Amino acid sequence: MNTETIVFGGGCFWCTEAIFLMLKGVRSVEPGYSGPAYKTERGPSYEEVSTGETPYVESAKIVYNPDAIAFPELLQVYFGSHDPTTPNRQGSDVGPQYRSAIFYTTLRQKEMSEIYIGNIQKSLSKPIITTVEPLVMFYRAEDYHQKYYENHKTAGYCQLIIAPKVEKVQEKFKNLLK
Repeated sequence: MNTETIVFGGGCFWCTEAIFLMLKGVRSVEPGYSGPAYKTERGPSYEEVSTGETPYVESAKIVYNPDAIAFPELLQVYFGSHDPTTPNRQGSDVGPQYRSAIFYTTLRQKEMSEIYIGNIQKSLSKPIITTVEPLVMFYRAEDYHQKYYENHKTAGYCQLIIAPKVEKVQEKFKNLLK
């Protein structure tokens, strides 16, 4: 099966994971931390990253079938599900670990991301601050972060923050859902 990988940082990785797991053609979504090589093979911990004092971004590694969902469709959902104009914050999640970033794995993804940003920037009054960077390292988050929304739907954060984002994506991108 033909697959590609892209990593998106756009606020809390629990939200990003829940949104992209709903999409057709998405084979897997894994929350984790993107950034430079770390001092240990395991990578940084949630506690370290959440201080905002590391270079790591809460992000989601998405493995998808480009024959089933086109990369521009992933970009549509990505930019339609978070605010790409707010530096180091998404809602009440504040800090550089929540910055908006696309970590590409192919030059085609880089080029398409830059073109997409240029096109949507024309319709926005504030500048898009999303960075487009090569993926250097991705470290899988601790097990308790995996499928967090799916496993904790009644938790306060899930009901107040994630569920409304999920509903927004379900309404706005019906044609892309599984």
